[in-house]
Amino acid sequence: MNKSDGLPDSVVHRTAPFRVPTADDKVIEEHFGRAVGGGNALSIAHMVAPPGWSEPAQTPEFGEFTLVSRGRKRVILPDGPVILEAGQSLYVPPGVRVQYSNPFGEETEYWSVCVPAFSPDLVHREES
Repeated sequence: MNKSDGLPDSVVHRTAPFRVPTADDKVIEEHFGRAVGGGNALSIAHMVAPPGWSEPAQTPEFGEFTLVSRGRKRVILPDGPVILEAGQSLYVPPGVRVQYSNPFGEETEYWSVCVPAFSPDLVHREES
């Protein structure tokens, strides 16, 4: 690890991501980040959210980039909802209350990049 920015200081070839256990049938495969021993600088995860999936609102201490590759994803922000469709992306800065869901009748496949890396201690999900 590079001591100044937390990024690897050599090439990392990940042949298989870490599959994060979930209780809601959502697939989370972390390629880089804390779960795979990749440090705190950022996390990159591939996700598949089943139809009807949602999670509680959160106010994370990290910024999150979302890039939708298939399906649609609803993002509720303080200014109102945004519907992300395949090929679209969104950035939510740290400290912004946000709620993610897939209220649609098809799976949603997307990539998430969190800076700094995702951590359950930094997400601050609300009680449902």
